[in-house]
Amino acid sequence: MTSLRPHAEQEGPYAQGAYESDGTFEAAVEQLADPLNDPLPGQHADPPSAPQAGQHTSPWFRAEAAQADGGAQQAPQAPVEPPGEWYDPEGYRRDWYGHQGPEAAPGRGGGQDAVVISEPAAPGPAAPGPGPAQPLATVPPVLSDETVALRTAETRSAPPAGPGAAPGPVPEPPPTGGRAERRRAAKGRGRRRGDPARAADSETSEPERSEPRAPMSRLEARRAARAAKDSPAVVASRVVGEVFITFGVLMLLFVTYQLWWTNIRADQIAGQETNKIQDDWANGERSPGAFEPGQGFAIMHIPKLDVVAPIAEGIDKEKVLDRGMIGHYAEGTLKTAMPSAEQGNFAVAGHRNTHGEPFRYINRLTPGDPIVIETRDAYYTYEMAEILPQTSPSNVAVIDEVPAGSGFEGPGRYITLTTCTPEFTSTYRMIVWGKMVDERPRSEGKPDALVG
Repeated sequence: MTSLRPHAEQEGPYAQGAYESDGTFEAAVEQLADPLNDPLPGQHADPPSAPQAGQHTSPWFRAEAAQADGGAQQAPQAPVEPPGEWYDPEGYRRDWYGHQGPEAAPGRGGGQDAVVISEPAAPGPAAPGPGPAQPLATVPPVLSDETVALRTAETRSAPPAGPGAAPGPVPEPPPTGGRAERRRAAKGRGRRRGDPARAADSETSEPERSEPRAPMSRLEARRAARAAKDSPAVVASRVVGEVFITFGVLMLLFVTYQLWWTNIRADQIAGQETNKIQDDWANGERSPGAFEPGQGFAIMHIPKLDVVAPIAEGIDKEKVLDRGMIGHYAEGTLKTAMPSAEQGNFAVAGHRNTHGEPFRYINRLTPGDPIVIETRDAYYTYEMAEILPQTSPSNVAVIDEVPAGSGFEGPGRYITLTTCTPEFTSTYRMIVWGKMVDERPRSEGKPDALVG
């Protein structure tokens, strides 16, 4: 068994003393530029100081070391676009195998400040201390301590503002041209980033809008004009819609006329006729004799309903009833007595709705309510006795001398009020009967029913 030799006995170029004395082996190892042994980006093993002659630093921090040490003179050059992927095979090959030609590879570091990388000295017995640096290759300075893989398109396309400034997005140039172009530019700025569908749509649609269209032939123009015309169904629907709208407007106007305007107009006419009758009585021009159709001769007062309306001869709709007056049955078989007669039935008619509607609320009368007829010579007061809510329009017996259904047993001095029912229709007739209770000459003044 062979015994171990002491270390002091080792001889030759690999003896421990040959390397330990001057640190040549350690210097040679440190000079190797191995990217796998370099610190990660953002992790500095040592402060970025100026490298000693013959020593290598990490390719990631050579630019920082060169700038901190005030190395080669920096001249403003055009910026070099960083690599588009995380791994740069060309730079790695140049850093690992050294400078392969008298000039740097085209497109790598041209126009940028360069950092000189020293070629490591060959291992072996060498004089202690760093040796002269041999220029090997030029490496462009690192723009930032980020990895290339994390840089966005805006960062890669934007040159730094200065030697030590961080890269940023290139500002968008202001839009030029007319208002339409500025509006399109504003819409483009408002679009969210990373939306390729919208960007592609805008890129394809805007040139199409700007390009002039080719003129159409005569046949194409006719087809386009024919397609632009509305179909018969559309035209018919529009006509029907316009007819219905017109009909609705006319119906609304008619209802407004019937329910509002006819009352206003009839009240005006009835008021004028009342004033005329009173003026004739004051002048002594009218006598209590026979009257012409449509001529006013008396005034009816219904204090409970606040009704004051003129009474005219006849029941003509246009000449009497529609003018807001009350008509007296005085023609043919429907002729009835006057208030001044010794006995008989004084029958009158009036509208319940529209055209002044003097009998609108006669259904509210109760037995004993007064009804006063004023003439040139006297006041005739009747008391309401009975009401027939509904009967046929052909039932003329209600205006007989002794009205049927009134409850009167024999001849007397009666009054009958007739009107249409239900409201706003003329299907049936409503009848109200009264019996005279007082006759007062005008010279004696108004009766108690009108004074109270």
